[in-house]
Amino acid sequence: MTEPLILRADGTALVLDPDGPGLPRVLHWGPALGPLDGVTTEALAAAWRPARLGSSPPLPPVLSLLPGEHEGWQGRPGVAGHRDGRMPHLRLLRTGGIETDPAAGSVLIRAEDAEAGVATVTELRLEPQGVVRLRHTLTNLGEEPWTAVAPLTLLPVPDHAGELMDWTGRWGRERHPQRSPFHQGIRSLESRRGRTGHGATGLLVAGTPGFGFRHGEVWAVHLAWSGNHQHYAERLAEGWSVIGAGELLAPGEVRLAPGESYESPWAFFVYSEHGLDGASARLHRWLRARPGHPRSPRPVVLNTWEAVYFDQRPDHLLSLAERAAHIGVERFVLDDGWFRGRRDDSAGLGDWYVAEDVWPKGLHPLADRVRELGMQFGLWVEPEMVNLDSDLARAHPEWLLAAPGRTPREWRRQHTLDLAVPEAFAHILDRLDALVTEYRIDYLKWDHNRDLLEAVHDGGAGVREQTLAVYRLLDRLRERHPRLEIESCSSGGARIDLGILARSDRVWASDTNDPLDRQDIQRWLSVLVPPELIGSHVGPPVAHVTGRAAGLPFRAATALFCHAGLEWDLTTCDPAELDYLRLWLAEYKRLRPLLHTGEVVRIDPGHRPELLVHGVVAADRSHALFAGVTTATSPYVAPPRLRLAGLDEHAVYDVTPDPPDRPRPPLPAALLGGRRHHAARSAADARGARRAAAEPLPGDARRTARPLSGPHASPSPRTTM
Repeated sequence: MTEPLILRADGTALVLDPDGPGLPRVLHWGPALGPLDGVTTEALAAAWRPARLGSSPPLPPVLSLLPGEHEGWQGRPGVAGHRDGRMPHLRLLRTGGIETDPAAGSVLIRAEDAEAGVATVTELRLEPQGVVRLRHTLTNLGEEPWTAVAPLTLLPVPDHAGELMDWTGRWGRERHPQRSPFHQGIRSLESRRGRTGHGATGLLVAGTPGFGFRHGEVWAVHLAWSGNHQHYAERLAEGWSVIGAGELLAPGEVRLAPGESYESPWAFFVYSEHGLDGASARLHRWLRARPGHPRSPRPVVLNTWEAVYFDQRPDHLLSLAERAAHIGVERFVLDDGWFRGRRDDSAGLGDWYVAEDVWPKGLHPLADRVRELGMQFGLWVEPEMVNLDSDLARAHPEWLLAAPGRTPREWRRQHTLDLAVPEAFAHILDRLDALVTEYRIDYLKWDHNRDLLEAVHDGGAGVREQTLAVYRLLDRLRERHPRLEIESCSSGGARIDLGILARSDRVWASDTNDPLDRQDIQRWLSVLVPPELIGSHVGPPVAHVTGRAAGLPFRAATALFCHAGLEWDLTTCDPAELDYLRLWLAEYKRLRPLLHTGEVVRIDPGHRPELLVHGVVAADRSHALFAGVTTATSPYVAPPRLRLAGLDEHAVYDVTPDPPDRPRPPLPAALLGGRRHHAARSAADARGARRAAAEPLPGDARRTARPLSGPHASPSPRTTM
């Protein structure tokens, strides 16, 4: 009898059955298994397979890596397509042995249906961090075109995964969690917006009922793709349960000519026996291990949008740059309004030439002064979009992503440029290249301010080709300028996924800088994306999007835990505000090594939903930073005892609020509710925020602490231990 094919990494395991002529069956995905010496695939399959009931086929259904009806599978098929309506069901047989690389944790399986004329290649990798990556490639072996339905990438989850969690949202209020029972049937989360979408789930999670940040088992999937897509969970009457994801293709969008191939996006699967934080930690470790992950300290950004909007006066911007440098800003980004015809959002998109009437000497006076002040220079662009009131649209109306004579609805007074047209692609690449070269640009804020409607390329559905063209454009530009950093901004958080993050260095979480909303947005986005890749700025006292006022300490503490920056006209700040910002930025720079390499932990609110507690714990558990944020008025008189996560339960801690309101003795981690090494606690409310961190003492399990804030910190809250 054949032994199973077992992949193991970081306390997880994936087990495949190599028997039979088809693609391997999935026998297990989840926690690590003990020794399986002498255990056959049939024994494992028998333990996993649901029982046979009445009115069922004599052979049980098979859940392979690409399940289909020929295997008895009656859920969503793993792969489908047709040749002018014929051969709708594939019967894939392996064309060779299973290629494995134990050192890399990878498996490669080739198969084909010779009669249907379709071949597949399945790539599976279990990364050292315990993350599973899976994708499929389809190739047309026939002599006529073959229309593909995008393959779905799926893995099984056990019966006790009884609850689902996903996220939804809108512009200015992204990443809103929602839970539901894992019922029989399909829960499908689909985006047809031409980009990831403000309401995209990011992760679809199946877990044991009541799972939270620090408890319960969870199984999650994410599709690394920036176009139309779907995530789904399915539970069949026969007892099978799966989660999966795939590109969402329009009818006829992929029609493969003889010899052509379709490659699906990578799907990421992650398991944790320690709740959402465990899954998050695996994903963060994988992202941080990428060769292209940002390694340099994440510089403090000042972005000019909420400082000046379209009112770009060189003298004002030079004064703003002076103020920014004085308080410690490290990267100055000129936002929308610098190019020809761009006095509002109705004109100019596509004309990527500096506005001579505003900048008669080009951007050199500003860029040169920014560098003299010791800062990097960045620029806002929106290369995928075009206004009809632009020289580009007037010269090349055929470059719109639209069917001829059927212009789609405007959105934000703009349309989409068809970058799959080679001439349009070359023009935009050359203009971006010229700008980066001439002004020695360090950073592009790359925006994308609308969903795609009626996207047509070369007569057919065009979202896939547009997405691939954008990926190529980013790749080519970075090849020409290896040191250039790019932020993915998409009217806030509408294009955040691991596909765009393979080509960018930061994402803009939301167009709102309202710290109250940002607490939730950042809390949930950071389950997928580590904090050093999430842009968060201190805006003006009254939030641009919500109109809500918030104190400076609260705004600053909210931005601290991500890639921090400012979006505020500093020339309007009084000396006390500037002094506070200077001290805050100094603390951010001191804390960056912890914030951007440590493990993110979050505390389940329990019966106090108004209290959000989160933190970052150093990899060696030697120190940590926590924040406690009260987002609403509590019905309780006294704050609760805080249970901090991620600490060493055998260590003793000095806990110092910021600023300290009374002496506190060192406390054992057990009293703090922690599990791993030395840490500190902070607290915050809607009027202000407090932070604290612990500094190590050589050769002692105790730690001393000092406050992080300057003299303008809000009064300390009342806390009890």
